[in-house]
Amino acid sequence: MSRPLVIGSRGSKLALWQAEQARDRLQSFNPQVEVRIEIIKTTGDVKSDPLSVIGGKGVFTKELEDALLDGRIDIAVHSLKDLPTVLPEGLSIGAICEREDARDALVLRAGSSEDGSLMDLPQGAIVGTSSQRRLAQLKALRRDVEVKDLRGNVDTRIRKLDEGQYDAVILASAGLVRLGLMERISARIAVSEMLPAVGQGAIAIETRSDNEFAVQNASRLDHRETRLACLAERAFLRGLGGGCQFPIAAHAILDNGLLKLDGLVAKPDGSEILSDSLSGSPDDPEDLGLSLAAELLSRGASSILQSL
Repeated sequence: MSRPLVIGSRGSKLALWQAEQARDRLQSFNPQVEVRIEIIKTTGDVKSDPLSVIGGKGVFTKELEDALLDGRIDIAVHSLKDLPTVLPEGLSIGAICEREDARDALVLRAGSSEDGSLMDLPQGAIVGTSSQRRLAQLKALRRDVEVKDLRGNVDTRIRKLDEGQYDAVILASAGLVRLGLMERISARIAVSEMLPAVGQGAIAIETRSDNEFAVQNASRLDHRETRLACLAERAFLRGLGGGCQFPIAAHAILDNGLLKLDGLVAKPDGSEILSDSLSGSPDDPEDLGLSLAAELLSRGASSILQSL
């Protein structure tokens, strides 16, 4: 019997779902390897301040990465959108799992009779989100709505909605699907209306680069199409020098043998949005992402980012 493979995960219901999926798949590939999960609390789990206050970069990942580096765990399972684009020395992304729906979702109160659409929200509706990216794009579509900060796990956010603190909330479709809450999705928001976060809907498996046991096991979870798309998106974000707390969005897909990447940078109030798209060979997804970032920087994205 080989030594156990230890997965590190945050303790939220969604994080544990992701870790358990990774555990079950790894166990199926090699039944002789014991795979177990260790729960690790991160800064983002213990602080309730808005991400814009505590700083979004690494707030849900640092403690997991520390555990990787000191050998307490072999693998860290993350929502890819939470993982900074520059990893600590000695760590690497061993796999990016097949992506769930990358779109954002509009969630209305239970029993609401309103139509499920951003454009059908009543005048002055109170919408909950903690994302600067969602805020900017929502305000660009609907200047009249009031956006209020929303923190907590998925269940907490939906409870606050149903209690009447908000008229609607915007969440990731992927999280709702994974938690069995598909019936709460009033509308999946088209990427043409609201471009997703970099890596949204994808799960990252992070390993220590010199841990061959972990690297070999993690590689079996990799999904090529998802990896190519997410590498392009992450290169775009890295090229802009931003993090997940900035109003930056990107979404890539493979289409007819080409990798197509859409990206945007916005002012938080939605008063200015710069967006563009590029297509290129899937052989170099990072070059595509960096090229799109350079294009937007040349058109004024740097001044928007400097003002944040």
